[in-house]
Amino acid sequence: MGLFGKFRKKKPEGADPAGGEKKHKHGNFADFIVDHNGIISKIVLVLVVFNLICIPFVGVNYDLTSYLPDECDSTIAINEMKKSFGYPGTGRIMLKDVSLYEAKQYKTRFEDVKGVDQVIWCDTTGQQVYQGSDFINYTDIDEFYKDNCAVMDVTFDEGDTSKLTHQAINDIEKIIGDKGYIVGMSPTNKFIEENVQKQMKMILITAVVLIFLILLFTTNSYFEPILFLTVIGCAIVINKGTNIFLGTISFVTNNIADVMQLATSMDYSVFLLHAYERERDNGLDKIPALKSGLRDTLNTVLASSMTTFCGFIVLVSMKFKMGFDLGIVLSKSIICSLLMVIFLMPTLLLLWSDKIDRTEHKPFLPNFHGFAVVVNRISPYVLAFVLLIAAPCYVAQNMNHFMYGSDAIGAGAGTSIYENAQEVDEKFGRSNLLVAIFPDSSSVKEKELSDELDDLPYVKKVMGLSEYLPDGMPESILPKSITAKFHKNGYTRMMIYIKTKPESDLAFKATDEVHALLNKYYPGECYLAGNTPTTQDMEAVLKVDYTKANNLAMIGVFLVVALTYRSLVMPIATMVPIMIAIYLNMAFPYIVSKTMIFIGYAVVSCIQLGATIDYAILSTENYLAARRAGEDKKHAAIKSTETSFASILTSGSILIVCGYAISFLSSIPAIGEVGHLVGRGAIFSASFVVLVMPTLLKIVDHFIVNSGAEKRKKRKELVRAAIARHRIRRRKAADKLKGALSSVHGRAAGDQEG
Repeated sequence: MGLFGKFRKKKPEGADPAGGEKKHKHGNFADFIVDHNGIISKIVLVLVVFNLICIPFVGVNYDLTSYLPDECDSTIAINEMKKSFGYPGTGRIMLKDVSLYEAKQYKTRFEDVKGVDQVIWCDTTGQQVYQGSDFINYTDIDEFYKDNCAVMDVTFDEGDTSKLTHQAINDIEKIIGDKGYIVGMSPTNKFIEENVQKQMKMILITAVVLIFLILLFTTNSYFEPILFLTVIGCAIVINKGTNIFLGTISFVTNNIADVMQLATSMDYSVFLLHAYERERDNGLDKIPALKSGLRDTLNTVLASSMTTFCGFIVLVSMKFKMGFDLGIVLSKSIICSLLMVIFLMPTLLLLWSDKIDRTEHKPFLPNFHGFAVVVNRISPYVLAFVLLIAAPCYVAQNMNHFMYGSDAIGAGAGTSIYENAQEVDEKFGRSNLLVAIFPDSSSVKEKELSDELDDLPYVKKVMGLSEYLPDGMPESILPKSITAKFHKNGYTRMMIYIKTKPESDLAFKATDEVHALLNKYYPGECYLAGNTPTTQDMEAVLKVDYTKANNLAMIGVFLVVALTYRSLVMPIATMVPIMIAIYLNMAFPYIVSKTMIFIGYAVVSCIQLGATIDYAILSTENYLAARRAGEDKKHAAIKSTETSFASILTSGSILIVCGYAISFLSSIPAIGEVGHLVGRGAIFSASFVVLVMPTLLKIVDHFIVNSGAEKRKKRKELVRAAIARHRIRRRKAADKLKGALSSVHGRAAGDQEG
């Protein structure tokens, strides 16, 4: 029967349309939806169109530094800097096959570009580049010019994500032509913004095609995949459109939410379809079958969606504010999918039921009984192995080497901007900008600070007003355009270029020393901003966020399962294989010595828990159903595996496909990392549930089968069965009476004719 059951039988001729219709606490609600499906479908259509129009107006934020808490030192520094000077975007320009004179000509043209604040090159440091080559000491300028190549550091008037900055980069690239390239944070941000949307469209199309093929293979009608994708497609549109109430969301959220919604909520449509088909098999007509199926489905999809919802919503607790919009958008996606299944799908089922019937085909999936027997034989050994690796994996996941900063999140290996940046660094070394501001109180003190910073071995260049002002000369001799770059609103700005990567132990140590030196001259009155200080704050915040969000996700899922089944043992049994799968997933990078981006690590454990806990719940439900039917523990475990595997295979395959589609097709490390972790996590979760749950269920059998909730459920089923038997007997008696009356009426008519 579709994804979870057998090939649906044709409805028996002459079946009673009202026969066997169950009464349920959701009965009135389900009846209302089915009876008013026409009006509801029109409302849904209006919502879909409205939200489709809203989608282009949702802002996308590419500046991850803006998500740091307001109380972070780097955030305070950036805000203070913006008030007086703005916070500059940065880049590096490398020119090839140019003489010193030609490089100087290019520099002059770069400085004239609208949006460029200043260009730092060897002539800025006082070197005379117009002298004859015999008079130039090339060793003194080898950080700026060597082997006929020149490198220049450029700062922009506005930030990395500014449209003015991006236009300035376009103008610089036109000037450079094929003579070189521009790299750095601003060009990388521009690359991300221009390429991520294009890549995610390709990822979404690929995921939809692959999901369609998976559903085509695992369903029993060629039309069912169209039904499922239509329902979830409408849910995705509504979710994306309602993001307008958030105003702006991060580019990470914007570009993983659609695929994650496809991957995590497809099951809800499947649940309703199969409940509907089951009632059709029992002889009901379309409308009564749909009402009954919807009533039965509501509890299932509510319980299933709430576990996923809890896994997502806890992300809003992160101090790193990207977690807020990620948590809101992902959890909202579950609600939108749930509402579309409840309100839109009944209309589509009534509309397309004949198409589904006409396109039925024999199941492509085999009977999994033999597989279930083998799994149950090896399950105890797999459980022992899984429990054995649990502690080492838990320890190993905390020993990973992480990257936190914007530099790691940008364009990945294989992209032109990444390769160009590597070439520049290899040729001229690294150039990492720190921007300091402090009170404009004394030019003498400022000069002393500049000289002391210049003497530090890792400092490449210090740019302040003293670089433009000859010793002993007053500031007034310089034009306003120069002084305003460094002295404004009672503050002094100083740019310090250090020879480190933005994120490394050396960079952190150097930044701390520079900050300490600033505090020595201006205690409590100085601020230091830049990629490295921001990265230090991101590390401090995200480490705490991960622990908090992960713990809240576990507590939330535990409570949902415990309250749903009124059992404290049930959530433990269902969460054991999932949690160990999460530990192994997160420990895997340590095992293979791979550096991870912490943003992905911080959010994926919550996503994996919320998205895959349903596998364990489904196995448990099927086990309990078999036990209620009178099976012993061994045969109930086999039955559970046999009936659950097709569902887990389908749902898991969809999650794996979506995760790896993101991973393989995205050149943005932050997005690709999330996809890779989701895909690999789904493999581990599905495998552990299938292989471990049979033995776990037999171990906790006494606690879950004999629980009060199970007894109440069994009593309800017995009552329902008795009512159904009574209705059948009543129907048979009515049929006999009807037959007898027809016979009497026939004889009477015959006598009258005689």
